[in-house]
Amino acid sequence: MESDLLSLLCDPDSRYSFEQEGSTLRNVATGRVYPIREEIPLFVSSLTGPNFSAQSFYDRIAPFYDFFANVYGLLSQESDPRSSWFSLVNVQPGARVLDVGVGTGASVPFLPRDIDYFGIDISWNMLRRCRRRLQKLDRTGYLFQAEACHLPFRASVFDVVIHTLGIRTFGSPSRAIREMIWVARPGAQILVVDRTNNVKQSGDTQGQQAHSLAEWVPPEMEHIETHALGGGDYECLTFRVPLDSDSIETEPKP
Repeated sequence: MESDLLSLLCDPDSRYSFEQEGSTLRNVATGRVYPIREEIPLFVSSLTGPNFSAQSFYDRIAPFYDFFANVYGLLSQESDPRSSWFSLVNVQPGARVLDVGVGTGASVPFLPRDIDYFGIDISWNMLRRCRRRLQKLDRTGYLFQAEACHLPFRASVFDVVIHTLGIRTFGSPSRAIREMIWVARPGAQILVVDRTNNVKQSGDTQGQQAHSLAEWVPPEMEHIETHALGGGDYECLTFRVPLDSDSIETEPKP
């Protein structure tokens, strides 16, 4: 693993840095070891509850996910909405971009080529499909198996953070958004998209439909806006991390 890449990573639980030992990453303070499999670091071990169910579900459907997504698009005569989603953020050349929940990498073709692309997902099989898409498109990227609520990156390293589809099914959407803020640089843009008919399962809203994705954004963030796109089928949340965010308490709480 390149030293520049290693310097961006940290233990998602303790925030301590890593050193590489063969095909593993070792926490320099605690000695905890995370394996690297097929060049993808694995930060997910034993899961329970909704995360375990989500991982199992997406591992099973990964081989067929793109096929059925394409069939749905043809039958519904719906063009891919991602171009309209990403028009809401300004991704500059050379930007370091984190895609939280990459799935099969469906967002990759809609992002500029000249960026440093990072992606995490809870599903190993989805990550393998995403890597295949990157190779097919002749794109480079760094993939990690990790949870959205426990990102394996240091603070303030990304210029843009995106998450598309599914945040209302997370165990804690508010925690996931705070993690996105934690890894974003001061002034960074964050985009979160979900279908308006996704039902929230976690205790954040006690199983009820969330009124707005903005409910989970800390009030100290800037330019918090929500947009209804796709005829109202999608809610798109955008906001910026303040330039003086070093003075704001953004460390996610357990």
